[in-house]
Amino acid sequence: MQNLRRHKRLLKLLDEHGEATAQQLMSWLPASAATVRRDLAWLAAHQQLLRLRGGARRLPREVTGASLRSQAFRDALQRQVAEKRAIARHAAGLCRAGDTVIINGGTTTFLMNEYLPASGLRVLTNSFLLAERLLSSSRHEVILPGGSVYREQNVIVSPFEDDVTRHHYASTMFMSAHGLSALGLMESDPLLVQAERRLIQQAERLVVLADHSKFERRSGLVLCGLERVHCLITDAGAPDAAVQWLEGLGVPVVRVAPEAD
Repeated sequence: MQNLRRHKRLLKLLDEHGEATAQQLMSWLPASAATVRRDLAWLAAHQQLLRLRGGARRLPREVTGASLRSQAFRDALQRQVAEKRAIARHAAGLCRAGDTVIINGGTTTFLMNEYLPASGLRVLTNSFLLAERLLSSSRHEVILPGGSVYREQNVIVSPFEDDVTRHHYASTMFMSAHGLSALGLMESDPLLVQAERRLIQQAERLVVLADHSKFERRSGLVLCGLERVHCLITDAGAPDAAVQWLEGLGVPVVRVAPEAD
């Protein structure tokens, strides 16, 4: 109950001021630095605010929790939060002004929005949730493929081979995946496999974002082979044997430490 009251107070302060530094929030609440960091991490994971370097900004009400209509997506977003956030931060650091990138509709890739620069990118995404967030909190050019909204995964899926994606080129595609296996990247839904394969074809490099739990997950559908992966970003909990095996196949692996909060 105390956490809930403090969260409401913190959001009210951001409603009043638009954005604030962590130091300001510490003095206004009042609360310790560690408590404020934990509160910001929790509220960001629940789409109540956007974390900035050294502080936070309140998200417009129309793009907060109500827009996350998929319970499965909400649940996934709350698992391995620190690991996913660290992976997303590292991935966002690979983007440079002027780049055209593709970002798919996974939970880890969704968290990249918190760490991308404020402008200078062209982002093609099949995640209407990520597109909504980028439009409200950045000045990036955002491109969406045509198709139907797939509510369970918060993505846009086209039943047609000839959709808008084939007219775009990206230097890098950042992709979450359901799981990893010796056969390649795994996915659980045939509609998603179809959509993701079209996106992969338009990118020069494929960077996969996968926390350690993805090494344990299997599915009956292969999205693409490991030879297509140019880099895998995971966390420190990834199994050593699996990392060595991937590197032996020529897949560079970056392991990042989970964020403290």
